[in-house]
Amino acid sequence: MNKKTVSAANRNKTILSVILAIVSIVYVLPVLAVVLNSFKQNTYVKTDTFALPTGEMSAGFDNFIKGMTFGNYPFYKSVMYSVVITLLSTLLILLCTSMAAWYIARVDSIFCRAIYFLCVFSMVVPFQMVMFTLSKTADKLRLNTPLTIPIVYLGFGAGLAIFMFVGFVKAIPLEIEEAASIDGCGPVRTFFTVVVPMLKPTMISVGILEIMWVWNDYLLPVLVLDINEYRTIPIHIQYLKGSYGTVDLGATMALILMSIIPVIIFYLACQKHIIKGVAAGAVKG
Repeated sequence: MNKKTVSAANRNKTILSVILAIVSIVYVLPVLAVVLNSFKQNTYVKTDTFALPTGEMSAGFDNFIKGMTFGNYPFYKSVMYSVVITLLSTLLILLCTSMAAWYIARVDSIFCRAIYFLCVFSMVVPFQMVMFTLSKTADKLRLNTPLTIPIVYLGFGAGLAIFMFVGFVKAIPLEIEEAASIDGCGPVRTFFTVVVPMLKPTMISVGILEIMWVWNDYLLPVLVLDINEYRTIPIHIQYLKGSYGTVDLGATMALILMSIIPVIIFYLACQKHIIKGVAAGAVKG
């Protein structure tokens, strides 16, 4: 490789790095605005959006206290409902879809292939197309509580999960399961003692993606749940309104910051598992 080629390659890398840096800044700006405005007085949120919260603009932690104590609905209940719904939905999705994907990958039949393609097709169906029908169905089947809405999330989260799990299961040598069968393991024991440990990378990545989706979801809970009794954190933030529809933007930004910090920390801690799981589920098989 001559000097001209090396120079051109370095120049291209530099240009690409600059472009990606600009894109990163564009993505970070909204988060930065939330952080800055969560510590400002409400009157300065619109006029000095990206100014530092110093001097008379600073509200300290008053916005956080105001957001958590606003109205008659306690904020801790919203946190509790969000945690319960997120954990139950994620566990249900991981358990059901991993078992279904294992069966689909190992049983070569028209029925299994049809189920697989239907699950994959569900990924491209916009939620807005089915949300009103879903709301009525959920009410009739009494799936409108924090303990039952995970069933609804299972239906919407199954497509991506099964797609990733099937790709990984196909890469697992069948001889390992046959050896377990010879040793006396039935299908259930084989799945939980042999298959599940090998599915760990994909399970972690699917779990992370589902947690981030369910935790931040607003539309499905507001359509299905009784919002006067059950409010998740996104719904609670939406109801930070005063008289005549006025919104305390400082308190709103404070609660938004409180809601995204756990997700950001969780994602940063587990992002390497997402890359490994996606690569294992999409490339192999």
